[in-house]
Amino acid sequence: MTDPRFAEQMAIFVDVVRGGSFSSAARRRAVTPSAIMRQIGAMEESLGVPLLIRSTRALALTDAGQRLFERAQHLLDALADTRAEIAAFDGTVAGVVRTACFPTFGKRYVIPALGGLMAKHPGLTAEIDLTEKLADPVADRFDAVIRIGELSDSSLIATKLADQKRLLVASPSYLDSKGTPADGPALSKHALIDKLHGADLLGWSDVLGRPAGNDAQDKVAFRSDDFEAMRLAVLAGMGIGLLPDWVVGPDVRSGALIRLGLGGEIWNRRPAGIYLLRALAKPSAKLSAFMTALREQIGTPPNWEP
Repeated sequence: MTDPRFAEQMAIFVDVVRGGSFSSAARRRAVTPSAIMRQIGAMEESLGVPLLIRSTRALALTDAGQRLFERAQHLLDALADTRAEIAAFDGTVAGVVRTACFPTFGKRYVIPALGGLMAKHPGLTAEIDLTEKLADPVADRFDAVIRIGELSDSSLIATKLADQKRLLVASPSYLDSKGTPADGPALSKHALIDKLHGADLLGWSDVLGRPAGNDAQDKVAFRSDDFEAMRLAVLAGMGIGLLPDWVVGPDVRSGALIRLGLGGEIWNRRPAGIYLLRALAKPSAKLSAFMTALREQIGTPPNWEP
């Protein structure tokens, strides 16, 4: 017969593994470590297998414990989702909002949107994966994923949040020192800021006719895998950058950076889109509220426009 306490014990077990000790789980649940140990011991006795290897230095998972931990996380998430979904029938915004997006975009727009939303709805919590990988709402169990650029055909439902333009920018000090390029050939002689990893992720070929650094005369002065780091490099006068408007638009508006509109910015004739992707046709109450909060945070037109 299944122990009726199994679901509660499973949640305690996950807290112990995530925290790395009985004490951390006890602090999280405001009980004593001995109470946590008794619950884990009762669970092991009920299952008939050890789940944790205790030592004076640390806890380690047995094979059975590892399997339980992997399954338990998904089961507990599903229980939380079910509770939020049922609560949503009366319009209650509660549960965990799980999202994934670019690190800089998440820090600037998603987290502030979530902060305001959670202040209005105390029953709401959030998890955000700041990543540049193409996360999948279904496989990775996210409520929503924010992607930028062209979308491939899929069964996912896309909501467009805004357009993205790319701005060619430099600091006033850099231009005072090195001069302002008048065209593409002149630009290639300047110090450039590029994205680390991947093939032409910023789209320099749309401006230079080739990826940055693919010609002997190109000088790539700084590379990074982070948009915020590239922005800081441009602000520091290291070179000229080609960056999204949601990254450097406010700097152009304040005068901290100068926008170089070479050739009428032909690379912006078809701006990319910023999309929120979800798996379910009808979003839950919490996701609908999050989408509204995010749109308000971005603004119409977007508040990053220079």
